[in-house]
Amino acid sequence: MALATLGVVVLDCPDPRALAGFYAEVLGGTVEGEGDWVDLKVPGGSALAFQKAPGYVPPKWPAADASQQSHLDLVVEDLDTAEKGVLALGARPLDATDRARGFRVYADPAGHPFCLCAC
Repeated sequence: MALATLGVVVLDCPDPRALAGFYAEVLGGTVEGEGDWVDLKVPGGSALAFQKAPGYVPPKWPAADASQQSHLDLVVEDLDTAEKGVLALGARPLDATDRARGFRVYADPAGHPFCLCAC
């Protein structure tokens, strides 16, 4: 028996509205809220939240002394098409050079690592 259910995954960032907008372009959905807390309601019932963090310092990937702490795996049908899209939206590649793998690693505009994963 579960002790709890997952409410939402929350990403700290310097600008919640801007980062929610980035993920809305990547995942679809509706951005709700203003100020220090913004929600992204994603089709299918999932949700992401974005919280303003004064003094935010992005994680480094990969770095044992500055752990990424968490990352998102985003499932896509075509890695090349998805890559072009996230790069156009402001993502930057962290480890996307191995084209034989079924995943590629990027950082969102606030520096959070995420992977595009082939389904």
